[in-house]
Amino acid sequence: MKILVCISHVPDTTSKINFTDGDTKFDTNGVQFVINPNDEFGLTRAIWFQEQQGASVTVVNVGGADSEPTLRKALAIGANDAIRVNAEPTDGFFVAKQLAEVAKAGNYDLIIAGKESLDYNGGMVPGMLAALLNINFVNSCIGLTVEGTTAKAVREMDGGKETMSAQLPLVIGGQKGLVEEKDLRIPNMRGIMTARTKTLTVLEPVAADQASKSVKFEKPAAKQAVKLVSADNLDELINLLHNEAKVI
Repeated sequence: MKILVCISHVPDTTSKINFTDGDTKFDTNGVQFVINPNDEFGLTRAIWFQEQQGASVTVVNVGGADSEPTLRKALAIGANDAIRVNAEPTDGFFVAKQLAEVAKAGNYDLIIAGKESLDYNGGMVPGMLAALLNINFVNSCIGLTVEGTTAKAVREMDGGKETMSAQLPLVIGGQKGLVEEKDLRIPNMRGIMTARTKTLTVLEPVAADQASKSVKFEKPAAKQAVKLVSADNLDELINLLHNEAKVI
């Protein structure tokens, strides 16, 4: 089984976020980048298939040379090889188009993407990728097994879970639950050294329309100062909740 894992290069959630050029561009200065958490769950599941069923695992990213450390980390975790499409991921459709070309060329059985990236939270790429490839798609996937050419997937839905089967090839949009957090891999020294010798192929992008663009970014409003009310002043508390907070 050949598996392609789509990797997004996203800011660490602890990073301080700022914008430049009149709040139209994200400021990357001083920001630590990591593997998108939803993608990391997918990568860990792919490595499980590698260990249990002899699958080959390729990771792919659409991005500049600055994303290569993230791909090298994925290789250190256990992926067999990596592909970087040399283009700025400006738009969900553009990214899906690039990934679709890689998937077609590699003839993969299973394509694992995170259901969304934690920077733009668009949630568009996995579904568009499946549509461009005209193959089966399961989103919000929290469980996956494969036997022969049949996959059994569990997806999260409002109020519960749904179990379904699908024939390969298949695209899934994975998330937390696809593996347990305790099962996520931390690269060891051997993996880090081995990653240096693994193939990282750089491809030039194919032509694709940019279907959307970011016009402006805006930070959430700063938190207001906390008002403390004496425990024995119930009337004041009710007044504040009613007239200021307007929650009662």
